[in-house]
Amino acid sequence: MLKDLLPATSERVRNNTNPRINEKIRLKTIADSTSYANKSREEITTRIQELHREWDTERSLETHAALVVLISVTLGYFWSPYWYILAVIIGIFLLQHALQGWCPPLPIIRHLGYRTAEEINEEETALKILRGDFDHLGRDTRRFVERHMR
Repeated sequence: MLKDLLPATSERVRNNTNPRINEKIRLKTIADSTSYANKSREEITTRIQELHREWDTERSLETHAALVVLISVTLGYFWSPYWYILAVIIGIFLLQHALQGWCPPLPIIRHLGYRTAEEINEEETALKILRGDFDHLGRDTRRFVERHMR
């Protein structure tokens, strides 16, 4: 029962995202990765560096929540204490997201195409395979890695 309420960190956002959006993100990740199949090592390295700077769902959610809290506290101080209620609501949403992986803005963030850190890492791993980072492991190991990236 508790396991259902508190899903694994790596699964919680995907579990709480519309399957169509998950599939759209997955297909875009595959398309982006495979578009580098015939690119140079340097181009792949540049893309990997871009992935390191990509904002994931967590960063986007945390940034937007922090902005709303700052605005609500400012409005509460200068305008009306009722604005503090908004900061409390955002705190509840963040707690719910931390524990369960869902909060009201999540569907919007996912619809906008923000990926989880794990989804970004999957593209990075695929690019590293294309770049040859795992070639030293041998053919069987490479097939194993490629099979488990799907």
